[in-house]
Amino acid sequence: MGKVVRVGSRGTSRRVVEKQADDWTGTAYRDLQKKRKEVAGDRYISMGRGTSRIKFSDIAETSGRTSGKGMWVSTGRGTGRRKIK
Repeated sequence: MGKVVRVGSRGTSRRVVEKQADDWTGTAYRDLQKKRKEVAGDRYISMGRGTSRIKFSDIAETSGRTSGKGMWVSTGRGTGRRKIK
């Protein structure tokens, strides 16, 4: 991708390295999460303060963020508000 200066050892050393592409966001990361979910499908995870457990494969797929249209959002230090259009 490009050359980047990395600082190490409490700021006393510097080295120039090749920067790799970020793979922790977007469709590439979503595909990685799906693969990990398939591999760990029969494992159990704790829910509800540790009082219940479900299989990892039983978790539903999320479709994205819901629209905030028509909702109120606080502004400043919580003293004002505005409506999302």
